[in-house]
This record gives sequence, structure tokens and C-alpha cells, in this order.
Amino acid sequence: MTLEQQDKHYVLQTYTRDYTNFVKGVGSTLYDEKGKDYIDFASGIGVNSVGHGNEVLTSAICEQAKNIIHISNLQVIAPQAKLAQKIVELSGYDMGIFFANSGAEANEGAIKIARKYGETQFENKRYKVITLEHSFHGRTITTVKATGQESFHTPNFSPYPDGFSYEKSVADVYHAIDDETVAVLIELVQGEGGVQPFEKEEIQKLAAHLKSKDILLIVDEVQTGVYRTGEFLASNLYEIEPDIITLAKGLGGGVPIGAVMTKHKEVLSAGDHGSTFGGNYLSTAAGIAVLEVLKPMYDEGLIDETLLYFSEKLKVIATNYAQLFEKEVGLGLMRGLRAKSAEMQGNIIKACMDEGLIVLKAGRNTVRFLPSITITKDEIDEGFKRFEKVIASL
Repeated sequence: MTLEQQDKHYVLQTYTRDYTNFVKGVGSTLYDEKGKDYIDFASGIGVNSVGHGNEVLTSAICEQAKNIIHISNLQVIAPQAKLAQKIVELSGYDMGIFFANSGAEANEGAIKIARKYGETQFENKRYKVITLEHSFHGRTITTVKATGQESFHTPNFSPYPDGFSYEKSVADVYHAIDDETVAVLIELVQGEGGVQPFEKEEIQKLAAHLKSKDILLIVDEVQTGVYRTGEFLASNLYEIEPDIITLAKGLGGGVPIGAVMTKHKEVLSAGDHGSTFGGNYLSTAAGIAVLEVLKPMYDEGLIDETLLYFSEKLKVIATNYAQLFEKEVGLGLMRGLRAKSAEMQGNIIKACMDEGLIVLKAGRNTVRFLPSITITKDEIDEGFKRFEKVIASL
């Protein structure tokens, strides 16, 4: 039985898979079983923030695994407390953190905090959450409903939880607020929705308005967090102070972890929320190691250098191949090229894989780039060399 046959026979087919079998990774280069190398401009959909085989991360994981991998959250977990402190200090916000295992779980936690806030802080119950069209917040029943894409709201999984609505733009949010609205949930850069950033000024204006109305601002930073946009949080870049922030993806460097942080530390009490695996020794030790790698890079200006270098390369492509792409989009190392058709987008992504380059699909016909934060200039050069070879052939 081949690997493909084994996968198709025993694994539920919820993904349209490519059957390249990777066996090793070094930095931002992957190798398949035949020894062919691939430049990784996807980093596991923004997860491998410090690349593959990073010595600091792998050493931390190995050392922790030798001692304790997991106990329950009924006992204090030293690396969990340490990671929480690091995240709070790097964010610059006075918040408390709950650890989960994924972005969807972090967003579930955020919604629960908002719902309890709406139940306990007002004379009349508030429970409605406004999100934006093209948003993506997860695959659980609740976070699917929070996602502002009708294609996700199929009858197959109905009925969905009540209380969610979607607006076409930030400007439309103001008119959608009523006396049952408790929160607005947004991504500052819509990842799955086409790598689309919002304007800083309109987000700052919205944040101020929500604060004046005592409505919570929840920022989904599952993809934008942990230096992907240049700052530790995109919220820092936009110079706002959300009530609730969610993190996942790059925080563990590949080890599953999610986090919801909030300045309303008193809302949840014992028994309100929990997670068997959330914030265990292994995942939080990994998170500490990731921040130990990335924080010095940020301090020394190395992350900014990488962002600018990648951006300049992308701008050249967008300019030279305007017949294929409408525009370049994104922030930091969360970038995209808007192809002129879905067919063109699909052809590029497939041809890139054949050429030894991994890129991603996003909404609005976008070819998405999410390289590791530690990617080198040589790897960027080689990746774009391969990318240009692909699109020149089209």
C-alpha cells in the first residue's frame, strides 16, 4: 500500500491533498523522500515561525519532553506562567491569558468571555457579535458561524448558534450596533479572506467608538500575531488597545497552542472554561523558545530587514507581471498577489509546487505568502527565482 493509498483509506478526506512526502526541513527549505528541495513560503500556514529544525526550539522541546510533557491544569505549570508573562510584557497590555490548543479554540474562548461580559455587566443582556465579510475565525460550529463567508454556513452543520452578523466594511459596523451588541470581532489583516489589511485610521476610529459605547473589541491575531506584521501584535502596529486578543499559529513554532488574552481578567471564574491539553509543559516550553528566538531579532532590526527585503521582491513581481496580477496586498510577512482569475491562481500554486516552491491559496484569487520570520535572504532570493520561472511560463 502506497502512502497515498494509506492516507485515502484510513484518513478522513477533509483536505484536497498534495502527496509530496516531506522527510526533513532545514530553515525555510523542505526535502521530500527523493531528496528534492522546496523553498517554503507557507511555513505550515503561518505556523513554523522560526522555520524547520530550529536548534533553540528543538532543544527546548527535547529537554522538556525528557522531564514532563503534560500534567493537568489542576496544578500550576511553571512554563505556562512564564510564557503568559512574556506575552503580556511583549504586548504592552495589562491582560490575563487562557491557553488552548488552536486558533479556533482561542476564538471560542474570546466569544465566551464576551458573552459572559454581556450577561453580567449590563442590566439587559448583550450577546450579539458583529464580524466582517471575508473574515475567517475557525472551524468549530461557533467559529464557523462567526466567519463572514457564506460558503462556510452550509446546511450540513446547521442549526448554528444565534447572535452573529456580518458587515461588508468597517464603516457598516456603526449602523449594525444595537442595544444587544456585546462585541465586534475582526482580523486586522484578513488572511483566508485574501490577505487584506484594513486602514489604520479606520480601525483606530472604530476602536474609540466601541470603547465609548462599552462594546468589546476582539482582535483575532491567530495569523497576524507573533511578529508576522513586524510588531509583536498587529494591534501594536495599529496602535489600538483591544479588550480581547487571540493568538495561535506561530506562537508554538509548530507545536499546537492557542491563547486568548483579555484586559477583563475578572470575567471568567473557576469552572467557566477549561482545556485538558491547553498550556501544558510541552506547548508552553515551545512558545517560550519561539519568543527567545524572535525577540532578539526584533530588537536588532532583523525582522524589519526581512520584511522590507521580501516586500521589495514582491513589488518587482507585481510590477513586471501586471498582466497576471491585479495588485500586491498584505503586511509584513503576510503577503499576497491578487491573480486576475481563480484559474490563474490555481495554475500558479500547482506549478510552484512542481518547481520546488510552496505557496498558498487565499480568498479573492490571492496567491498567499507566509514564510517563516527567520527566512534568510538567500532563501527569499531562491524562492522568488523559482516563482518568476513559474509565472514567466504562464
